[in-house]
Amino acid sequence: MSILTQNQPFTKNLNIKAILGPTNTGKTYFAIERMLSYSSGIICFPLRLLARENYDRIKNKVGFDKVAMITGEEKLIPPKACYYCCTIEAFPKNLIVDFIGIDEIQLAADKERGHIFTDRILNSRGLKETLLLGADTIAIKLKKLIPEVKIESRPRMSNLSYSGRKKITRLNRRTAVVAFSALEVYSIADIIRKKLGGAAIIMGALSPRARNAQVEMYENGEVDYMVSTDAIGMGLNLKINHIRFASIKKFDGFVNRNLTDPELAQIAGRAGRFLNDGSFGITENSDEMSAKSIEAIENSNFESLDSLFWRNSKLDFSSIKNLELSLDLNPPHTFLVKKNDAEDHKHFLELSRLDLIKKITTSKKEVELLWEVSQVPEFSKSFTNEHIKLLTNIFQAIYENGKINNEFISEQINRLDKITGEIDT
Repeated sequence: MSILTQNQPFTKNLNIKAILGPTNTGKTYFAIERMLSYSSGIICFPLRLLARENYDRIKNKVGFDKVAMITGEEKLIPPKACYYCCTIEAFPKNLIVDFIGIDEIQLAADKERGHIFTDRILNSRGLKETLLLGADTIAIKLKKLIPEVKIESRPRMSNLSYSGRKKITRLNRRTAVVAFSALEVYSIADIIRKKLGGAAIIMGALSPRARNAQVEMYENGEVDYMVSTDAIGMGLNLKINHIRFASIKKFDGFVNRNLTDPELAQIAGRAGRFLNDGSFGITENSDEMSAKSIEAIENSNFESLDSLFWRNSKLDFSSIKNLELSLDLNPPHTFLVKKNDAEDHKHFLELSRLDLIKKITTSKKEVELLWEVSQVPEFSKSFTNEHIKLLTNIFQAIYENGKINNEFISEQINRLDKITGEIDT
């Protein structure tokens, strides 16, 4: 088994291949087969739902004890694990394995997470093979990033066609309705349950157990309808014949905007799996989809990406100031857009200005610890300074004691049991 730690030397591998194409080309299936042909491997995905789905698939093939799953919310790592399924952020960079696969690499153009995809594309390599999967839209930029990459384009295995507008109460069986807010998802599911029988709900915010139960209910035919956020767009392989958009707009964290044609296609392409044709359309309250968008989705014909997001990953931990400077370096290509407002970067800047932090962070080891603590996500999204206080306490606890004690963890969890207070509480 070829699992080494990062500090062990290895030969540079030039066997880098990209398989690009629309949905339903068999890219992920091929990547998993390639990984399992080696004695060790890592494959990473854009969503924990997708990491979980493929973890289950691989576990059924090779056994529970050989597969690990690492996401922001779950870590299942058997002692003898040699294959790892993870989300892109949770990629275990300390391991060296025979095979590395990265899915949905076109998300390097995403404003929020793109710099992480770009970093993995540039810096993650398997000892024997590296396989990049995604849409054709990234082909030109990928060749500029990695001149030695071998690119293979694959066509969709089935047809995808537009089927117009239809009322929610008149949906065909095996239809998934896609909405872009939890409120809309639950409202539509309620209508379907009252008029058509039952509906499964799929959202990224669901717990793994709840999500698995909903998927199983749909896949077993207990219900014929699904209501989902765009979480199903990133490769979830379900028995869907028709996709209906309840809206073609979404709030992206900044503005309420129209989905791009590639985004629509990514979701619409979930309809029709393997050789079965699929259809996509809109519901009664959605804006009209343009003829140009429909043609682009049906023919998988989209413009190339203009730019990708980037952040320097070769960081200087010799001092707080040098780390700040290394995070601010400019990209090596004009088509790369520097990411300077990432959540972890903002956390680091706020922490590094605190007198307590400046006083005790004097060595490389402490600067590295500060950067690790800065990367703890702000799950609460409370818009207050509470998260910085939490990170300060975490940093101080590890600095002083080498670990976070159980009492500290219990205190944070017990705070969640309180149901009194103002709206921010």
